[in-house]
Amino acid sequence: MQSEFSISTRGPGLYEFTSDVARWVAQHGDSGLLTLFVRHTSCSLLVQENADPEVQLDLQNFFHRLVPPTTDPSMRFLTHTYEGPDDMPAHIKAAMMPVSLSIPISNGQMALGTWQGIYVFEHRNAPHTRRVAAHFGT
Repeated sequence: MQSEFSISTRGPGLYEFTSDVARWVAQHGDSGLLTLFVRHTSCSLLVQENADPEVQLDLQNFFHRLVPPTTDPSMRFLTHTYEGPDDMPAHIKAAMMPVSLSIPISNGQMALGTWQGIYVFEHRNAPHTRRVAAHFGT
């Protein structure tokens, strides 16, 4: 089975879509492996804590500090700047984090931990619609 999820973002941050995936898996899967793949080069996919929103904020702040915009003097060595000061840093962040996930499915449910959720980690400043391809195999 294959499908695609569309996740609307409003700028940098983590956007959870666990419930959308769980509904799709419940309709189409019994046991097997779910693969998710984000079809963009300036965002990432993460399995991360979904209980405390401060975790998502701290992750966002950490990666912003680790890879600041190209307007930051420490990033003057970057040459890909014509798409905006957030573009090349977004590509770097996407290169550092996963763009695909594999999640075991058992009895029609994802084998996620108690506090785990599935997120698109948006690295660009402008709103985007991110597409995530899903494949379920037994």
